[in-house]
Amino acid sequence: MATLTRRQRFPFPEIPDWFETIPSRLTMPAVRIEDYLEEGRYVLRAELPGMAPEDIDVVIGDGVLTVQAERTEREVDKSHSEIRYGEMSRSVTLPPGADEDDVKADYTNGMLTVSVGLGVEKAEARHVEIQHGS
Repeated sequence: MATLTRRQRFPFPEIPDWFETIPSRLTMPAVRIEDYLEEGRYVLRAELPGMAPEDIDVVIGDGVLTVQAERTEREVDKSHSEIRYGEMSRSVTLPPGADEDDVKADYTNGMLTVSVGLGVEKAEARHVEIQHGS
């Protein structure tokens, strides 16, 4: 006796592929950075290849430096693409003593370099004598 098996077809074949890419669809790609101190300045370098300078925004305030950028997808028929499109952002906490009024930014060859002066000295922590009544 022959056994009949029914092969069930999934009505939306592209949905399993879509689920595989959920993390990249739901999370904003991060800007890749490196940071260091050099000549009395905090320096942050961000890798932003293929961006136009007008697509990059640097915001500083409340002790935080934020780099935002947006890469627009080209409207062509692609057979394969590993390039990330859309908005990208990265925020870092500035080191103590950062002078938010002394900021310089340069974008050359796909690398954004932002430097912040470290001229504002903060006093070291000290013990305070507690007075007590008699």
